[in-house]
Amino acid sequence: MSYAEPLQPEDTPQTEAEQAVTDYVLAQESKDQLRFLTCGSVDDGKSTLIGRLLFDTKLIFEDQLAALEKDSRRHGTVGEEIDLALLVDGLEAEREQGITIDVAYRFFATDKRKFIVADTPGHEQYTRNMATGASTADLAVLLVDARHGLMVQTRRHAFIASLLGIRHVVLAVNKIDLVDYSEERFEQIRKDFEVFANGFDFESLQAIPMSARFGDNVTGRSPNMPWYGGSTLLEHLETVEIGEHELEAPFRFPVQWVNRPNLDFRGYSGTIAGGRVSVGDEIVVAGPAKTSKVARIIAPEGDVNVARSGEAVTLTLEDEIDISRGDLLSAPEGRPDVADQMAAHLIWMSEDALLPGRSYLLKIGPKTVNATVTEIKHKINVNTFEHVAGKTLDLNEIAFCNLSLSAPVAFDPYEANRHTGSFILIDRMTNQTVGAGLVWFALRRATNIHWQALEIDKAARGQALGQKPAVVWFTGLSGSGKSTIASLVEKKLHAEGRHTYVLDGDNVRHGLNRDLGFTDADRVENIRRVGEVSKLFADAGLITLVSFISPFRSERQMARDLMGASEFIEIFVDTPIEECKQRDPKGLYAKAERGEIKNFTGIDSPYEAPENPELRLKNVGRKPEDVADEVVEFLRARGFLNAANYGMHGDGI
Repeated sequence: MSYAEPLQPEDTPQTEAEQAVTDYVLAQESKDQLRFLTCGSVDDGKSTLIGRLLFDTKLIFEDQLAALEKDSRRHGTVGEEIDLALLVDGLEAEREQGITIDVAYRFFATDKRKFIVADTPGHEQYTRNMATGASTADLAVLLVDARHGLMVQTRRHAFIASLLGIRHVVLAVNKIDLVDYSEERFEQIRKDFEVFANGFDFESLQAIPMSARFGDNVTGRSPNMPWYGGSTLLEHLETVEIGEHELEAPFRFPVQWVNRPNLDFRGYSGTIAGGRVSVGDEIVVAGPAKTSKVARIIAPEGDVNVARSGEAVTLTLEDEIDISRGDLLSAPEGRPDVADQMAAHLIWMSEDALLPGRSYLLKIGPKTVNATVTEIKHKINVNTFEHVAGKTLDLNEIAFCNLSLSAPVAFDPYEANRHTGSFILIDRMTNQTVGAGLVWFALRRATNIHWQALEIDKAARGQALGQKPAVVWFTGLSGSGKSTIASLVEKKLHAEGRHTYVLDGDNVRHGLNRDLGFTDADRVENIRRVGEVSKLFADAGLITLVSFISPFRSERQMARDLMGASEFIEIFVDTPIEECKQRDPKGLYAKAERGEIKNFTGIDSPYEAPENPELRLKNVGRKPEDVADEVVEFLRARGFLNAANYGMHGDGI
């Protein structure tokens, strides 16, 4: 049964009241929808404006109005009047401070259109929340206090709106009542903004003088401004044309789920991210380039012949081809890019800085891969829009970056398709979203370089050497005894005829990593390079002993992921910092505490101790030789010193 059909047996006639309800539901379903956000600087009246729209469109119930009157007496900022901002600012902290902290979404409708509006914070520290609200919006209502004009945050929000692909902007010059409804002041602000926004790609820009508090030019025309002959805010929201470009774009369908309820049915479910598709259309799987034709399109109400952008459907194909969650189906004549390197604008959303070289999870559509930012090309000063150099990215900063992915993914430039051209970065250790990215273009580097298959592999080299290749990673504070233990372990293994090599932190910084300092970003790159070298040594069949402070869990996990199964052994030399300070043969801790050495681990730079190391060594009150024997016996028990336990073609025991 179609959702548009009456929810009753077909042979039962509807009463007049039931028919009225049915007609109303059908009318609501036929309306298009506009998503917009309010943004701008602090105290420009964003929440009040949304409250005014809800109030004037009769979408506040009596119990809500009673609660609003009560809250206005307690938290209101407009005297004895109802504070409409409290309709949106629902968090207690927002009401107490009189600010917006989190994005709040509200729904309302008129006879002409349905709306979803996002109220976004104005404070600089919550810029990431504003970007979240803007990511799905079709239009931005940018509020400006008529008394103050364009503020720094006004400019920042306008830039982010443009960057995130919003092409329709309303410049709402609010609180016009506080400047005596001055036409001159309105025109000055309008001209200032038009000059400022000249380089942005806005398709429409409508400036409206208004007072959200009193309702002037919000839903009805104001008698206080006879000089203004333009539309009210609501009239503009009802008539602005949006969304057609998504239907005109090439067909895009990210597969969210392979629907296989039984042996006789295989469908691919998801939401169409661009264009349209019809039964019989040829489609291609991006990447493998396998082609087929659409056999059926199944919508919530049943089979349909055509589906469009924004609709959730299940597709079945004429051919049995390999399609998995995360694959992107497209039209053959307009295929997306497929690459493992890309250039993108990145908005950083974490209080922990972005560190180039650190491994993150990149989620684009339903597909997730490992990714690193290989280079920050430039940061963007959102106040002046100039490009500035930078090695890291802090909270709310925006940069143009190069990224390298662990596997090719399919995508479009963000300006071509906001759905298939956007991604998020996720911290591998905390699973928190730390960044939002907008793909600008694919980096097609080294396309003529491919991995060379070799006749002799890692298993064969390990077999010939009579051992299982391994990377034994010693981590711990400076002075914990890592280097001493690693050296003794190598000496004992060498005496047994094993083939080893020690990579020591100090030694490597004399050559391979001599260009790196001790900032967090340099430490990340330090470990990335050592991890790659360790991987090569393991491929050569060696037992590689790595002795590095390696303070961050994320980089140690990155090194682990480079190796084959069971080849990476993390050994935590667990020596308390007080003991390390007492040993301190080079006097480094003393210098760090005096401020003579910056970014010293354990003093002014953090050390993230391993949570589940393969071996934890207590190195207080024990002879170093005994500790080294413990490591050797651990390797022997795990089969690393017996080639018979290492198959010719396996990665582990």
